[in-house]
Amino acid sequence: MKTIIAACSQNLSGSRASIQTALRTLLAVPWPSQRDVRAALQLLAVLQWVLSFLLLGTVSLLLLTYLLFTSLWLIPVLYLAWIIFDWDTPEKGGRRLPCLRRWTVWKHFRDYFPVKLVKTHDLSPSHNYIIGSHPHGILCVGAFCNFITGSTGFEELFPGIRSFLTTLAGNFRLPVFREYLMSGGLFPVTRRAIGYLLSQKGTGNAVAIVIGGAAESLSCRPGVTTLILRNRKGFVRMALRHGAFLVPSFSFGENDLFRQVVFEEGSWMRSIQRRFQKMIGFAPCLFYGRGLTSCRSRGLLPYARPITTVVGEPVAVPKVDNPSRELVDRYHELYIRALLKLFHENKAKYGLSESDELHIL
Repeated sequence: MKTIIAACSQNLSGSRASIQTALRTLLAVPWPSQRDVRAALQLLAVLQWVLSFLLLGTVSLLLLTYLLFTSLWLIPVLYLAWIIFDWDTPEKGGRRLPCLRRWTVWKHFRDYFPVKLVKTHDLSPSHNYIIGSHPHGILCVGAFCNFITGSTGFEELFPGIRSFLTTLAGNFRLPVFREYLMSGGLFPVTRRAIGYLLSQKGTGNAVAIVIGGAAESLSCRPGVTTLILRNRKGFVRMALRHGAFLVPSFSFGENDLFRQVVFEEGSWMRSIQRRFQKMIGFAPCLFYGRGLTSCRSRGLLPYARPITTVVGEPVAVPKVDNPSRELVDRYHELYIRALLKLFHENKAKYGLSESDELHIL
């Protein structure tokens, strides 16, 4: 019996020593610093945003299609009935949730790059506005962060102004994704949706439109500032019909977030991109950014490059129910002049050189 007790005592002593050794080893491991924690949260914030915009709609559609052939078939059927009933909501004001704009995750998203909003002139709440957002880039990070989230202080910089952002109408045909977009304050880039915001919501509304669209994303690359704008005049016509002032904005650094394989005009790959753009509304780009585990690896996350969105001086626009082509051309030219002025006055402040030019096609 004494032998057994002695053996047990030795085992307990050995176990206690092993536990103590393990605890000492664990405590010797350096804990992540506050800086490391912040960096991880910023990375996760950007990751969820990229995955949401690239995969949420497609994955939701595939999942609902799969459930249709299972015992849970009633879920997709009821949701389809809801979409049919709710079909016009995106073009009639949507369902914006202010709490979504105030998510803490958007502050981590902002700080990852970081993104900054700069005001050059006041916007009066007694008017409505169409804000032209340039350039498109790959994923419109600057436009999303500044005009959809409250992380950069748009409402504080422009008191009394409510900002909205338009995107491809096809995005609002994708299940679940449409709800996500509407809750943040995004709307289809259609005449009906923009007209509703500018005519049925009173004054103090600022509708941001990424004017270059998918065509501009094909020319997106670091060191090149090319805008597709010369023949884009629909936004000017909408502004005239509703008496909405035109406001240029430029996101310096937007084109530095990804690397893209740019195919020359006239090549067969560029032709394929153009055809896809006409058929489905967006152009398939071959791009890459950094990976999840290292900034030196390749992946779909944007590089951490500063983005500064400068909002320029509004161009006063009269309300004309049926504006003539000459009138549209006149205010389109005034808008381009205001945009060029904004670019040249701020380019040297935010990462470009004095010799850099803005090419407008």
